[in-house]
Amino acid sequence: FCTAYDEYAVEAFDVHAEDYLLKPVTRVRLARCIERLRQIPAAEWDSSIERIAGRKEASATRFLARCGARYRVVAQNEVEYFSFEEGLSALHTASGRFLMDPTLNALESRLNPAHFFRISRSFIVRLDAILEVSPLTGGFGEILLRCGARLQVSRRRFRQMLAHLDGREHAGG
Repeated sequence: FCTAYDEYAVEAFDVHAEDYLLKPVTRVRLARCIERLRQIPAAEWDSSIERIAGRKEASATRFLARCGARYRVVAQNEVEYFSFEEGLSALHTASGRFLMDPTLNALESRLNPAHFFRISRSFIVRLDAILEVSPLTGGFGEILLRCGARLQVSRRRFRQMLAHLDGREHAGG
């Protein structure tokens, strides 16, 4: 993407942009972008074209999170969980909390369900970040994540989460 508007960066990466160039673009910056694109194997170009054409379902492998006036690109495997608190979406890693523009519903629609699971209205977790699961009274549950966070799992989602963790993704609906 090449534009004079930085507010479209999140949307660009939502559709798997390889780069985001802000105008005015310097020759050095453009040359780096072109060189990076030349390094992409032809098979990946074909895959990207199919995804854009809608023939393959895309899922996010990196996320843009606000870090002051800048954006931090966070790889999928760095994410511990996403939260919605006080009207804001946040991405949580082992090193901190970063604000995001998309709502949890929008995020959930672009996440790969083999890697992420919505445990309640307020949280989506990366399944590989879960260290421990504890059943609670009333059908609820609590999970302990690698970063040390403890999150409550809703009664409605607890059994589904256990099925996902056990590799039975569609058990129990």
